[in-house]
Amino acid sequence: NGLKKRFCVCCCACRSHVAGQVLYRSKRGWVWNQFFVIEEYTGPDPVLVGRLHSDVDSGNGNIKYILSGEGAGTIFVIDDKTGNIHATKTLDREEQAQYTLTAQAVDRDTNKPLEPPSEFIVKVQDINDNPPEFLHGPYYARVPEMSNVGTSVMQVTATDADDPTYGNSARLVYSILQGQPYFSVEPQTGIIRTALPNMDREARQEYDVVIQAKDMGGHMGGLSGTTEVKITLTDVNDNPPKFPQSVYPMSVSEDKVPGEEVGRLKAKDPDLGDNGLVNYRLVDGDGMNMFELSVDSETREAVIKLKKMVDFETKRSYTLKVEGSNPHVDPQFLAWGPYKDEATIKISVEDADEPPVFVAPSYTFEVEENAPEGTLVGRVHAKDTDVANNPVRYMIPRYTDVEQFFAINTEDGMITTMRPLDRETQNWHNISVSATEIDTKVRVNIKVKDVNDNPPEFATNNEVLMCESVAPGKVIETVSAVDKDEMAHRQHFTFSLAPEVAHNNNFSLKDNRDSTASIYVLRKGFSRLTQDVYYLPIEINDNGFPAMSSTNTLTIRVCSCDSKNTILSCNVEPYVLPAGLSTGALIAILACIVILLAIVVLFVALRRQKKEPLIVFEEEDIRENIITYDDEGGGEEDTEAFDIATLQNPDGANGFLPRKDIKPELQYPLRPGGRPAANSVDVDDFIKTRIAEADSDPTAPPYDSIQIYGYEGRGSLAGSLSSLESVTTESDLDYDYLQSWGPRFKKLADLYGTKDCSIHDGDDGEDS
Repeated sequence: NGLKKRFCVCCCACRSHVAGQVLYRSKRGWVWNQFFVIEEYTGPDPVLVGRLHSDVDSGNGNIKYILSGEGAGTIFVIDDKTGNIHATKTLDREEQAQYTLTAQAVDRDTNKPLEPPSEFIVKVQDINDNPPEFLHGPYYARVPEMSNVGTSVMQVTATDADDPTYGNSARLVYSILQGQPYFSVEPQTGIIRTALPNMDREARQEYDVVIQAKDMGGHMGGLSGTTEVKITLTDVNDNPPKFPQSVYPMSVSEDKVPGEEVGRLKAKDPDLGDNGLVNYRLVDGDGMNMFELSVDSETREAVIKLKKMVDFETKRSYTLKVEGSNPHVDPQFLAWGPYKDEATIKISVEDADEPPVFVAPSYTFEVEENAPEGTLVGRVHAKDTDVANNPVRYMIPRYTDVEQFFAINTEDGMITTMRPLDRETQNWHNISVSATEIDTKVRVNIKVKDVNDNPPEFATNNEVLMCESVAPGKVIETVSAVDKDEMAHRQHFTFSLAPEVAHNNNFSLKDNRDSTASIYVLRKGFSRLTQDVYYLPIEINDNGFPAMSSTNTLTIRVCSCDSKNTILSCNVEPYVLPAGLSTGALIAILACIVILLAIVVLFVALRRQKKEPLIVFEEEDIRENIITYDDEGGGEEDTEAFDIATLQNPDGANGFLPRKDIKPELQYPLRPGGRPAANSVDVDDFIKTRIAEADSDPTAPPYDSIQIYGYEGRGSLAGSLSSLESVTTESDLDYDYLQSWGPRFKKLADLYGTKDCSIHDGDDGEDS
């Protein structure tokens, strides 16, 4: 109440209509701290929300009003003098429904609060600016066919973003725009229901329904939204099966065998799945014992098959009655039944030229092995069932008796052997016999009877491993035997040691009387270093008729074992080979040594075949040295400054140079006086002499040699290139033009420009 005395907030709506009653209503307890502003206002001027006024405000402008909170300064602004609050932006209730603001009055000069802060709310008043929306559309629904009127299909729900608490902006009403007269919708709930009875899936399966939701209670001016609902009718068993024909004619030849198909028929049922499933059965007819019915699992057809062979001469036609029915019947539609149908099948038997028929489907005979050629095995018999009763001829197809063990009499079917048979090689012979009027075959199985003609032998030929430390009396092996012959009733094998080892000191044998025998050790102290293998011959008797026996050798190997009698090694090699090296490792080492030796020998051989240098020099050839002198020398005629002896080969000064590639046939001594003196000034003669010696000496080096000497020779056509000498020679050149080249060429012009004077002066001097 104190707050109300201090502040007065005037709503713009109240001021515009009953402005004079604002203060009066406040005194009556009007809630001043909550008022409204309409959303989506698009006018040119800001909306006046309300006005703040304090009791201490005398109107002289000393009070300043301050607004803070949500949207203060951006959405809501206040006139700090009058306290008027305006909304400067368009508001959307769906974005924010209300704003909380705080108002305060302060002294304009000192900013000292004159009133405590007061909080108030600005609510955004809703308008109908949002249409209804179906958030989960489009919808899909299923309803059984033949449903009663009013059966619920599904419920659709629309949402409206407008304020449901204010006006009718969010009050929705549903209606159906498409799908009548088959379906309807409840206006308030949006539940879709069937509107027509007996809607048949077989006539139409799918329906497209459009539902509208409209706000403002469905009145004019309201906004609306639509959605599509696809409704599918599901199947029920409302259709009985029906055979397209009442009578089905079929035929079968008398030569068909049981199990062969005679014909097919199918009842139609437009229902789906289990509702359209049809079961078939034979219910009547004179052919129920001759024919049988089955159902194809893929096509769901009734298949009529031959159960027994038919005979044209005995009966030429049969009749069957087939029933097709639904196994799954809906009790709701029992009155629509019955859910079954019947059809008649008439089967005619066709005549066929039948082949001879053997009296038995197969024959089994026995014959003893090793029976002589021509022994009778047995007889087969076939007859012609036709009225003509033609004679039958017999034969054995060669592909069933490739090795031709048997022969048959073509007239009476007697089978005989063509050579002795061995049961151990082949104990059964399966052949075929053909009887022709028309090709007919019967299987004949001939078993070869056994004769005891094979001795028994060990069942396995494995070695027996025995520890060195085996104790006397221990069983080291139990042996058994096999026999290729058949064992007669109560026939068994007996075992004994061969006579030559019957009194040995190492092993003994005990017959267990169950076709096995145990081997015992008689002593201890076996050593594989002394003897690692023992051979024990054993006689085996099969007690047959006639009795057969054989001697088989049992190999017993002595092995090294640990304290638990676990075999460690049964070979002698580990005691012979060096520790840590196996046979493979030694072979690899030897192979490496042999390869290294071969490489060394090959390298030495190649070194010996390599040629040595043709000339042996004790020191480097003098021609490979460069001798540098720092003096200029005295010219071409000065022979004292250079010793010509250095041009000679020091190695050949006292004899011939040896050649390494050939052996000289002649030895040429040096001609006296042939070599010029070392100090001779005639260098030209010296060079010519050396060339002649090289051309005629077979021991000279076999390679070409180029030697260059700084000697021009006598009478050389080349003149001197010295610039000093050019001063004293006569020249026709005129160097007066050097005077015009400037001060840089003054010295040169003086030297060549005064040529005549200097030369003449010199000449005059000489002449005088």
